[in-house]
Formats: sequence, structure tokens, C-alpha cells
Amino acid sequence: MAKLKTISPLVDTIKPLVGRAKGEKARDHHRRQTQPWRAWYNTSRWERLRRQAFERDMYICQRSGEICAGTGNDPNSPVANHVTPHHGDASLFWDLNNIETVTKRIHDSLIQSEERRAAAEGQWGA
Repeated sequence: MAKLKTISPLVDTIKPLVGRAKGEKARDHHRRQTQPWRAWYNTSRWERLRRQAFERDMYICQRSGEICAGTGNDPNSPVANHVTPHHGDASLFWDLNNIETVTKRIHDSLIQSEERRAAAEGQWGA
């Protein structure tokens, strides 16, 4: 009796077409692919603009009154928040009057929940 040979599959496995990969790196990659304006955050122009906002606001959170003295991912590190979400609108993105200083804690909790709620209600789009 002859041995059976293994036959290589004719169809490669493919990535799932529904949803996307889990994790922060995958989320960032997806956002860079679907939102090209995210590259604006990596420019020296953005660094200058956010520093201007921090200095104008004297590194004080405009929502809580807390001093933004942290660095990196500290809850009290300063974040330049767009008051009106820009969703790729360059005039809103680069407008110093549309940027406020907030702590990372406020940005990652209160402001993000406000934006999710507004998007769900259709106020700012997706």
C-alpha cells in the first residue's frame, strides 16, 4: 500500500475581515491608516503650537484648575486638547484658540467620554 503525501493547502489563511486586531499598537496603526491627518501630531509645528497653548494657560488645566506638572503618562501631565474636535479640518486643528491645556487624567476620562457621547448623538460626526 502506498503512503499518502501531504497536500499543501490551496488557500492561505486570511486575516479576519470583521473588526480589527486588539491592542494599542494595532489601534494606532489602524488610526494612522484611516486618518492621515494624525501625522500632523508628529510635526514641529504642532509641538510649537501646543507649547504656546501651555504657556498661554500657564500649565493650568482649563477644566479642573490643577497644575499640569507631570511628564509622559503621569495623570497630571499637560495635554493640548482641541475644544472643538477637528476630525481632519486643518483650520480647527491649527487654531490656537481651539486648543486648551488639560491634564492627561481629564483628557483620557472626562473629555473622551464627552466626545463619545457627542458622536453617538450625531453632534460632531464620527
